Amino acid sequence: MEQTTLPEVWLRGALPDIPPLLQPVAHALLQAREEVNALMNDFPDVLIWNRPSGVASVGFHLQHLTGVLDRLFTYARGKSLTTDQLARLSEEGHPTGDTLTVDILLNRFNRQVDTALNQLRTTSESTLTEPRGVGRAQLPSTVLGLLFHAAEHTQRHVGQLLVTARILRGY
Repeated sequence: MEQTTLPEVWLRGALPDIPPLLQPVAHALLQAREEVNALMNDFPDVLIWNRPSGVASVGFHLQHLTGVLDRLFTYARGKSLTTDQLARLSEEGHPTGDTLTVDILLNRFNRQVDTALNQLRTTSESTLTEPRGVGRAQLPSTVLGLLFHAAEHTQRHVGQLLVTARILRGY
């Protein structure tokens, strides 16, 4: 039986309830989610912290994908990071015993994408050029700058995750 391949998310049309100017952000996040879920299907838990040639581990990328979306979307709301968010940032790339599995990390990422999409649905296009500070230094950005960077940064790490996972699987 032939498997039907869907076009990339951005070629499937507008997403309901997402403001027009934020469609590319939502498309990129949904594309990332599809690719990560397909890539991590049956990925062995014993390999998630391996670092071939010293590159970042699959576990790091899965944690970072979740964390960076959480942090950048927090800044886009004009909020500072919480103590919990800072703690999770410091834990990225570090296994915490046997408690983290591919499924757990993947579920966290999927939930974070859902949270980001919900925020996009409620973001008024009239706020996109409003200034936002990033980090403790409050480096200058805008709502749109943060949302766009969240999407492109996610895509960058999905690419790195793809390469690392394929190397670890041996193909």
